[in-house]
Amino acid sequence: MQLSAFLPRREALLLLAFAALTVGLLYWPTGFEDRLPADAVQVKARVLDVDNAHVRQYGIVREGEQRVTAEPVSGPFAGQKIVADNILLGKLELDKIFAPGDTALLVLSLRNGKIVSAVAQDHWRLSLQGGLLGLFALALVLYAGLTGVKAVLSFLFAALLLWKVLVPLFLRGHDPLFVALGVLCVLMAGIVFLVGGANRRSLAAYLGSLGGVAVTCLLAVATAPGFALPGAVRPFAETLLYTGYAHLDLGRMFLATICLGASGAIMDVAMDVAASQAEVAGHHPEITAGRLCLSGLRVGRVVVGTMATTLLLAYCGGSLALLMVFMAQGVPLANVATMPHVAAEIANTLVGSFGLVTAAPLTAVAGALLLRRPPATPATAPAQARDAS
Repeated sequence: MQLSAFLPRREALLLLAFAALTVGLLYWPTGFEDRLPADAVQVKARVLDVDNAHVRQYGIVREGEQRVTAEPVSGPFAGQKIVADNILLGKLELDKIFAPGDTALLVLSLRNGKIVSAVAQDHWRLSLQGGLLGLFALALVLYAGLTGVKAVLSFLFAALLLWKVLVPLFLRGHDPLFVALGVLCVLMAGIVFLVGGANRRSLAAYLGSLGGVAVTCLLAVATAPGFALPGAVRPFAETLLYTGYAHLDLGRMFLATICLGASGAIMDVAMDVAASQAEVAGHHPEITAGRLCLSGLRVGRVVVGTMATTLLLAYCGGSLALLMVFMAQGVPLANVATMPHVAAEIANTLVGSFGLVTAAPLTAVAGALLLRRPPATPATAPAQARDAS
């Protein structure tokens, strides 16, 4: 059965094109694959026994070395007993303690096909992560049908585009802000047109999204001197400088993360406004462009009100422990607000919210211009309905 039986030809071609792009990205080389030794392999292993003789306890943290005896459950070394090292650094966020019965990810160093050393990298989480991803995809498909399939494809396309294109270009020293903008243009086009279809509604949402992201980037650049935030405010950003990437502009990378973080909510606002305008125009083809624009603006006001809070909750959730530390120590609110990590989240929330606020009216204007057409005649009605949906 052909795909065109379920989708219009234009939609089917678009779906196949993005499916091909996604597969191409999956096999696209990043240029950093050779950084690990060629004779290092990762295996899933079941922990049989542990030796904590060299583990030292200092209060609530541990330091030293835990010896882990594990048995790979698959691969060429399945069934062999391997003793792996688990180095403890005294940092709760990085250290892990294994116990018999756990499942671990082992990194094996080989020489002439034989194991010369092994490291217990971390607990095995890939099975659970893959299961949750599959359940998420299944829920989308069951609820939204073919639209859910397109949503899953857009999710995979976005993830691969960020990992295979954006991150390598950042590491090669290209301007992070321009790279982020270019990637976002492609990413938003893929998500909006794939999920919404190749029609005027999606075009209006895409134009509104571009406008909102552009405002976010301009405001981020304009307010950067006033915030005076070091680029290393992000976790692991400073680590890059010590691993051979001292040439990276961490300040521009921070600005790029603001645009990336707000782009998802901006797309949501733009698509909500454009979809509502398409519905109104479809049911009332006699509506004027001005009234259609006002309709989009009214919807945008409601959506923006909740989306601004969404950004606040998202960033607050990531910094909740930090806020608890400040409150527990009685740090004044003025001191808290000027702390680099807190100020970075405030910048994320406020600058990103400006993008939301501007995306709604921009989409409303674009939708009024694109979706408003002369009243349909019997000969043109089917084509107009197809273009708007």
